Amino acid sequence: MKTIEQRINNIIGQLEGVKKIISSGEKSHDCLKLLVQLKAIKSATASLMSKVMEEELSSCLRRGKISDQDKVKKLFEEINKK
Repeated sequence: MKTIEQRINNIIGQLEGVKKIISSGEKSHDCLKLLVQLKAIKSATASLMSKVMEEELSSCLRRGKISDQDKVKKLFEEINKK
């Protein structure tokens, strides 16, 4: 399983790739390749958000920082809806 740092590094790499495609100045860049990269970034970012939320909420619940666990679970379910 990827760590949060690995996920962030992957997203950074994908963004660098998009930046390179766009800033190349070539009008004939591969539009499909660009769209695929952007879709991958969107998916990776959503996955990162879910992972961070899950870990942070779990940590807060274990430490007793959040008293109403049902509300937190409902919030997490709502965030993860697609």
